[in-house]
Amino acid sequence: MKEDKNLAVGISIQQRSIFAEYVALTKLRLSLTVVMTSLLGFFIASAGSTINPTEVALLFAGGFLVTASANTLNQVLEKDFDKMMSRTADRPLAAGRMTVSDAVLFAGLSCAIGVSMLAMFNPLTAVLGMLSLVVYSFVYTPLKRYSPIAVAVGAIPGALPVLIGCTAAEGSLSILAVSLFFIQFFWQFPHFWSIAFLGFGDYKKAEYKFIPEEGGEIERSVALNGFMYTLAILPILYFLFTAGYLNLAMFIVGLLLTIGFAYMSWRFRNQFDRKSALAVMFYSFIYMPILLVTFLIS
Repeated sequence: MKEDKNLAVGISIQQRSIFAEYVALTKLRLSLTVVMTSLLGFFIASAGSTINPTEVALLFAGGFLVTASANTLNQVLEKDFDKMMSRTADRPLAAGRMTVSDAVLFAGLSCAIGVSMLAMFNPLTAVLGMLSLVVYSFVYTPLKRYSPIAVAVGAIPGALPVLIGCTAAEGSLSILAVSLFFIQFFWQFPHFWSIAFLGFGDYKKAEYKFIPEEGGEIERSVALNGFMYTLAILPILYFLFTAGYLNLAMFIVGLLLTIGFAYMSWRFRNQFDRKSALAVMFYSFIYMPILLVTFLIS
């Protein structure tokens, strides 16, 4: 009886372990963040309409599965380089706890089911979901080893979730949807460069080429570029205000949020140290959700 109990406990631990490995493949926190962005886009585009809980669940599940598939394929393609970085060395594929074939099968099933769910909204939403996966996994991921242009390429799938949420609600590319896409596109540059600064040593170990270097160190120009991209958000906010998508109060909130983001980025440009990079990174984490909520309130 005791042996049976111990065996059951052992099986339970093994099952949890396998489950944890697949969760790690999805990059759970990143995937949930992406899906929440998509849902906020859906809610914003649905303003004034009745929200169908079934559609919300469908968008959540479909978006999560497509994102999980993209993140899994990313780890498949980068498993040998993940081994070289302390931050990623313990991932299932890099550590050898999972086979490539199992990961690819998981990615394929997740993609097929996820895109099918998105197609239940309309073909455009499914196409955008698939485009996001393809660009992230098969263009951005390999390009990181060759050129800094990878950052701009990666910003496209990074900005598509909010667009996917809007098209799921509207069925077309509206001015609002495209504007939200470009806001998130520009947001990613200061967000990414602060993270790149903090993890530069790890990236160099894996010989990635997507961070501009000068004399073996990260170029100071990346901080200036990040600052310029935060400023690019301001005219979009003004346009949305004049077009009636933002009321005055929420426009002022968005304006102040973006000015704060620009200030953090400018300070990073001047100081170019770990403290100022951390400030930009943490500010970027709260910037997008708060800004999207202002659109939803407005």
